[in-house]
Amino acid sequence: MKDRIYDILVIGGGINGTMVARDAAGRGLSVLLVEQDDLASGTSSASSKMIHGGLRYLEHYDFSLVRESLREREIMLATAPHIVQPLRLVLPKIKGSRPTWLVLIGLWIYDHLVGHISLPRSARADLKSGPYAEGLKRHVDQGFAYSDCWTDDARLVVLAALDAARRGAEIMTRTRCSQARREGQIWRANLVRQDGSKFETSARALINAAGPWAHDVLTGVTGGATNTQLRLVKGSHIVVPRLYEGDHAFLLQNDDERVIFVIPFEGRYSLIGTTEVGHEDAPGPVDIEREEIVYLCEAANRYFKQQVKPADIVWSFAGLRPLLDDGSIDPGSITRDYKLLEDRHGELAPLISIFGGKLTTARQLAEHVVDALNPPFPDLKRAWTGEGVLPGGDIDDFDAFTDALAGSHSDFESGFIAALARRHGTNTAMILGDALMEADLGQHFGGTLYAAEVDWLMQEEWACTTQDVLWRRTKCGLDVNQSGVKALEKYMKSKR
Repeated sequence: MKDRIYDILVIGGGINGTMVARDAAGRGLSVLLVEQDDLASGTSSASSKMIHGGLRYLEHYDFSLVRESLREREIMLATAPHIVQPLRLVLPKIKGSRPTWLVLIGLWIYDHLVGHISLPRSARADLKSGPYAEGLKRHVDQGFAYSDCWTDDARLVVLAALDAARRGAEIMTRTRCSQARREGQIWRANLVRQDGSKFETSARALINAAGPWAHDVLTGVTGGATNTQLRLVKGSHIVVPRLYEGDHAFLLQNDDERVIFVIPFEGRYSLIGTTEVGHEDAPGPVDIEREEIVYLCEAANRYFKQQVKPADIVWSFAGLRPLLDDGSIDPGSITRDYKLLEDRHGELAPLISIFGGKLTTARQLAEHVVDALNPPFPDLKRAWTGEGVLPGGDIDDFDAFTDALAGSHSDFESGFIAALARRHGTNTAMILGDALMEADLGQHFGGTLYAAEVDWLMQEEWACTTQDVLWRRTKCGLDVNQSGVKALEKYMKSKR
């Protein structure tokens, strides 16, 4: 590796970094991506799990971002149908919420800001009866319904990395870039593995996709400078036993004028979030605070009969959003758009740093980054990811695919087949192999997690720890008890 010169070195294994690696590898560039921890171990596994246009961004007149996001939503639906799924959202109207005329104007714009959309358009919703009324308090009797999508954010990252690797990129997790310096026409980078071992590599271009650490990488690792700043905003979520039946989600207007999502999650649960709290400390792991838990519980309790208490929480998570500092005082008003900072040494050895961005627009962001690499790569192939299907996503109709898979594996529980298909799409067949029933898949750790899938996650998806398996490659941590975690840890050690 010391003697090889890559075309690009990508620092950061979140959604932006993996999408850049995927796009670049598909255009014929040699790529090395390094991530100091696991893929999606930071911001990209701590989102609200939405692929959405950003209805609330319209209030800040961010029409271009909403338009771009709505277009990307259509692309993600077509290219990753196993992990990006349509979602109907209900926006209840109660006393003190936004006026009806304002909501109707916003929804009309949302439906018509781009041309053709495949999802149902918005409509008024009767919340006194019908499919959306179950679980709501009596005073919540009217509202609106509109369409967006949900996803498993961490799996989206992993699948982008998997596609990049299949196209020739090298993905190195648990590897930190400690220093990078220009030497003539190339970058020399010092890399440090988690075990402390060190090595050097070279690249003709450097992409800083370090998320919350992007400013630190730019000014510290590469010795660059910029007046552009990041604002770190902590977002926290809680998961509780399901608050209502149905596949729809809710967008709740809180009394502080913020909005909170309540989304069906992993079958038996509801996901509630997010908070927005300014973070002034250095980037790093963060936890949900007591005040945030109370805030989310109170937001849900204004609307639902089943009252949420802190004791009901089965899981919580928090992450830092690296937002482009636009001078807004309120964290909720800061733009979710992105900016590419280009540091060029003539036409050679460019450094591109990504500031800001969001899950929904990561594919197009990556396309813009790779486009900016001409020069020094004038023979780049054309952009392709707008039609490129993510691994496992070569499916015309997901429900029909799942039904057919369950039919050909009739001795499996249908819920198990559906869960596996949701995680892996058409790659599910490679995990099932010749198994005739669940017992043929090896050791069972709890929920829908069996040894055959763990083997796949370790061999194909860079999973190294139980956390990687239980919370990022899957969400089986919700169903695996402590005994199962210990058994999984033992099993994974035996496979290393």
